[in-house]
Amino acid sequence: MSTPDQGRAARSGRRSVLLSGLAGAGLAASAAIATAASGGPSASATSAVPPGTRATGPDAVARPFRGAHQAGILEAPPAYATFVALDLVDGADADVVRRLLTVWTDDIERLMAGRGTLTDQEPELASVTAELTVTVGVGRRVVEVVGAQVPAWLAPLPAFAIDRLQPRWSGGDLLLQICATSPTTVAHAQRRLLAGAAGLASVRWVQRGFREPHEGPGVPMRNLFGQVDGTVQPDVAGLDADLLWSADAGPTWLRGGSSVVVRRIEMDLDGWDRVDRLSRENSIGRRLATGAPVTGGGLDTAPDLEAVDGLGFHVVDDAAHIRRAHASAPHERFLRRPYSYDDAPDAGSTSSSGLVFVAYQADPVRQFVPVQARLAELDLLNLWTTPIGSAVFAVLPGAQEGEVLGQALFT
Repeated sequence: MSTPDQGRAARSGRRSVLLSGLAGAGLAASAAIATAASGGPSASATSAVPPGTRATGPDAVARPFRGAHQAGILEAPPAYATFVALDLVDGADADVVRRLLTVWTDDIERLMAGRGTLTDQEPELASVTAELTVTVGVGRRVVEVVGAQVPAWLAPLPAFAIDRLQPRWSGGDLLLQICATSPTTVAHAQRRLLAGAAGLASVRWVQRGFREPHEGPGVPMRNLFGQVDGTVQPDVAGLDADLLWSADAGPTWLRGGSSVVVRRIEMDLDGWDRVDRLSRENSIGRRLATGAPVTGGGLDTAPDLEAVDGLGFHVVDDAAHIRRAHASAPHERFLRRPYSYDDAPDAGSTSSSGLVFVAYQADPVRQFVPVQARLAELDLLNLWTTPIGSAVFAVLPGAQEGEVLGQALFT
């Protein structure tokens, strides 16, 4: 347990970080504060896992924080995630944004390395890194407040006829995506990051999700309809990288960054229970058992959208989900990282469940909106799904050594 003197040192350190800004001196001060607060060497020289805590196995894996891109995008999604949207305090200016991003940079780097934040009274909870990643996004208001160029796509998505959006699941000035293989690690990181935002931003909404692999690593998850979800993915780590990362044509501060769409999709599981298996597969266009298209093949087989049966009807129904979601142009693709949610049911129902649909792409208007428009126009799954939340954020580039997240916003 920290002594009173250590607690005062940590609180004093946090104030120094807040006031230091983005200058190199600010980062040096942050490192010095960390040393003073811990009574030991710098972060890079300390063990990520203190003595007496679990230091082996998958829960000891620490993802790197520094790099051209933020963590939590290219990595395989772990089992647990929390998405937190925040709003800046009233009257916030560029200095408020600068201070918040400076604090979060230090906090996230520490947590991902398995160390507590400066004011953490439970650093043991941070010692199990559990593949923790924290990804930070900003909304339109943040970019406007700092006076940077606003991407044309950084705005709410167009209204779709199927939407029943609720304010409690929509919008936001900032986004924290917190993912790990341990729910304890996710919860602790969330608490420390929100503590760091106190007085600068307040919580707008929180969405918690979970997922399990279908049959092993690298195989898409099953959603709560029993459907293999996220089957078609672009090669964003290779040839399709331009579909994910902001190009030179975009704002300079966003190079190396991306965009993320977070859609909360309510699933009518009670209604789905009354649908026979063949009708379920027809509405999706895939076999429930394997995830393979109804036209044959395996999980990775492309559906034959031209195939017809003996009566001349398309084997993949004209309103089947995979037909309507199929890219009609090469750029209509994006990286899917969905999570299921399961909350306490409302009176008279047996479930309150659905999907936190998360899509990363370079430009949501060009890539995501055309697909969503087709699904809103016609999709058999619309009989049992309803979008009740929606938000769009710019995902900041990664922080290289000596930088804080979003540093280019202020240059």
